[in-house]
Amino acid sequence: MYVDSPALALLDRALVRVLPAVPKPVVRRISSRYIAGTTLADACRVVAGLNAEGKLATVDVLGEEIANPDEAATITQAYLDALEAIERNGLDANVSVKLTGLGLELDVDLARRNLSTVVEAAGARGNFVRIDMEDSTTVGDTLALYRELRLAGRDNVGVVLQSRLHRTIDDVRALADLEPSVRLCKGIYLEPASVAHTDYEEIRAAFVRALDELLRSGAYVAIATHDTFLLEHAKRLLREHGRTPDRYEFQMLLGVRPDLGDALVRDGHRLRIYVPFGTHWYEYSLRRLQENPKIAGYVAADTFGRFLPGRSR
Repeated sequence: MYVDSPALALLDRALVRVLPAVPKPVVRRISSRYIAGTTLADACRVVAGLNAEGKLATVDVLGEEIANPDEAATITQAYLDALEAIERNGLDANVSVKLTGLGLELDVDLARRNLSTVVEAAGARGNFVRIDMEDSTTVGDTLALYRELRLAGRDNVGVVLQSRLHRTIDDVRALADLEPSVRLCKGIYLEPASVAHTDYEEIRAAFVRALDELLRSGAYVAIATHDTFLLEHAKRLLREHGRTPDRYEFQMLLGVRPDLGDALVRDGHRLRIYVPFGTHWYEYSLRRLQENPKIAGYVAADTFGRFLPGRSR
């Protein structure tokens, strides 16, 4: 169990500040629970293990903020390879893509072409693509590309919304006509108060409001959180809206709060685990922990829990 308190929040931020000074081999050892490995074979091995535990997966190829079209093409091909491997190995998994990895910051049309290639390949294999949401500057383009694909008849694609952003409720309502598949998360990007809630309890409250609105709109909802408070509210809202297990799922990061995930599966809920892999593991590890100090605390609790007062598993 992870116990929140103001003192532990300060400790989480302190852990984040020292991360760049931690030797790379130590970061790799710590992150090995949270990243499948460097190769597609590593990802397939981890997904097979999750499937054996009754869990679904979504596979993410690490690599963002690419510098040229060739790098975007490499990541696009890696997703095509992942979709082929998922089918060949009979895995219960889909893929998640970041548009910056497909070239969004270089050229919207480049990202559009690469995204369409991945979505079409997934559709041909009866699979699904989730478009991850990144920082607030990418939201407009991300939702526009998602709408284009859906209006073009691509039903095997979903998107992500972040409760942290002020615009999210409006985005939920704007997407309602598509009967979308939406992953709802708090959002890990630290945004200014002009575009996002910055208070922890405000972000939680916004998550509950957005989830209620998504359920009212008829969307398929992937509820992505490790927060026990939000998990309980989510289960309450699912009951109130009469959702059956085939009309929603929970999602969690690989290696984070596995005890909560196991409990969800035991209770009959669908659970999908986010499985990142690739050679950019170090950048991913530092960014993920720096952008979300609470996850740094989870990592420390899992790894050094017996030395940290107030944390136990």
